[in-house]
Amino acid sequence: MAAFCYRITFPIRCTSNSSSKNDPNKLNLHKININGTSSARPHMIDSLSQTAGVATTSVASVAENITRQNIPTKKQYIDAHRQGLIVEGGVAYRQKIVIRSYEVGPDKTATLESILSLLQETALNHVWLSGLLSNGFGATHGMVRNNLIWVVSKLQLQVDQYPIWGEVVEIDTWVGASGKNGMRRDWLIRSQATGHVFARATSIWVMMNEKTRRLSKMPEEVRAEISPWFIEKQAIKEEVPEKIQKLDDKARYVITNLKPKRSDLDMNQHVNNVKYVRWMLETIPDQFLESHQLSGIILEYRRECGSSDIVQSLCEPDEDGIINSGLKQANEIPLLNGFSLASEIMEGNGLLGSLDKAPLRYTHLLLNKGDSQNEEIVRGKTMWKKKQRIKPFST
Repeated sequence: MAAFCYRITFPIRCTSNSSSKNDPNKLNLHKININGTSSARPHMIDSLSQTAGVATTSVASVAENITRQNIPTKKQYIDAHRQGLIVEGGVAYRQKIVIRSYEVGPDKTATLESILSLLQETALNHVWLSGLLSNGFGATHGMVRNNLIWVVSKLQLQVDQYPIWGEVVEIDTWVGASGKNGMRRDWLIRSQATGHVFARATSIWVMMNEKTRRLSKMPEEVRAEISPWFIEKQAIKEEVPEKIQKLDDKARYVITNLKPKRSDLDMNQHVNNVKYVRWMLETIPDQFLESHQLSGIILEYRRECGSSDIVQSLCEPDEDGIINSGLKQANEIPLLNGFSLASEIMEGNGLLGSLDKAPLRYTHLLLNKGDSQNEEIVRGKTMWKKKQRIKPFST
């Protein structure tokens, strides 16, 4: 599960010793409640903060954060503020979202970065309502006790159509088991008005020790927390994964000396996944991007990227991208990569016109440029299709 909170520790020592009555650093501590309210007047708390030192300031700060975030400590079924609710027998999450003006591009459709951000946001909101949220970016109570955080190892997104500005979409997300030590999270994005499924996504998450930065097995107490939320349901049918080849310096498109900005970091202090995609897409020629739109992406994460890393982005177009799967026969209708050619041929565009709408593919690699060797950050594969021209209404 994923979550949103702050990691702040502070020592509190409780004692009934009468000497505490004369200790100004301990006066009025009992008047500060954990929910951030206080029976003392504001100037009394200010005076206490000045005399009790850093520990008291930490108490007040944490209490204020708890009040401002209002994180549920028990399972909730409705989140009125986010227009979210628990569905699928009490384990999945659904949220209504309006596509905002800053989430669309020049064509008034949602950008890929916006969609990826919405996937992350709904995942976090799912855990928010679950009552499992503790410290860390998605960590449960058991994970915090074991110094564990979530890291994504694989993400796959398929886009059939992009939502438009002002459109209301529904996003469903749920989790399931992935092997012995992993967790799968899936999403469906659909139009509230028509029910049409715009996009599907699936991801695999594993645990990393926050201190050693090494992958970890899933402790039994964590498994006991999250396994009741698991669903045997897949947004994208699981198939034999296609191996993403490693690129080298001979790749056709290369951008070097990419440096993360402070705004690129998430709460785990590494580069946000959306930034990886942006670096990848920067290598693709503008002329191609103007005439094509992304229909699918697969990301395989190798290591985290920090603020001091220098990144190189490599890209290679797949030579077999146009006719990757070959022509197949299904009920006498020729298929190309799953797209029917019959309608195009019947419309008089011929085979070449049909091929022009077939997906194209690129292979990507992000490298951390080290002094002695380069380390892989993420491998990727993007699938593209020709942008459809909007036909004017007939008069």
